[in-house]
Amino acid sequence: MRAMILAAGRGERMRPLTDHCPKPLLEAGGQSLIGHALARLAAAGYREAVINLAYRGEQIRTALGAQQHGVMIRYSPEPEGALETAGGIRQALPLLGNAPFLVINGDVWCDHPLLPPPRMLATGAAAPLAHLVLVDNPGHHAAGDFGLQGEQVLQDGGTRLTFSGIGWYHPRLFRDLPPGRQPLAPLLRQAIADGRVTGEHYTGDWRDIGTPERLAALNADLQPR
Repeated sequence: MRAMILAAGRGERMRPLTDHCPKPLLEAGGQSLIGHALARLAAAGYREAVINLAYRGEQIRTALGAQQHGVMIRYSPEPEGALETAGGIRQALPLLGNAPFLVINGDVWCDHPLLPPPRMLATGAAAPLAHLVLVDNPGHHAAGDFGLQGEQVLQDGGTRLTFSGIGWYHPRLFRDLPPGRQPLAPLLRQAIADGRVTGEHYTGDWRDIGTPERLAALNADLQPR
């Protein structure tokens, strides 16, 4: 199974730190955010990763090269302004192959083991199109995103939780999209309505590193004691 790290965004909320540096290269605990993600992918057994690039993307390519932590890296360049999540994934499909793949937001720090859920490896027309890692709602997103009842993700009902930015997807979810900018939420809502999205409630350490204050907090927590 391959993985994709989303790293094309501008990082407006992280300014001024991102005025001259792409957000995934910001450091915490002596390593970049994207470096932490690649190390965790390697620990989970992933050997190939795709990284999409837009804002200051060449800095990311220069910093990481073709391999990190034993993970071979391929890049999916996007036009200025990027393609949003679904558009970026659709463009990267030729690099991701025909099997389900993992996608991680480049600005998320999480100790999830990233092992693929068995249901995503199933075959057949009824197999899930997506499996989402959901977390308790943080203070800055108290309303959550989706409901979860057992392993089924719902629009409404169940326990209301926040999408972590970590999920596994089948390529079929994106293949009919036209090229260009495409958000992920409409695709997920349709797949949820069709009963094709499963999920899990993860209660470990998860952080959306979206502001300088959250980056500083993570950096402090990752310092040697």
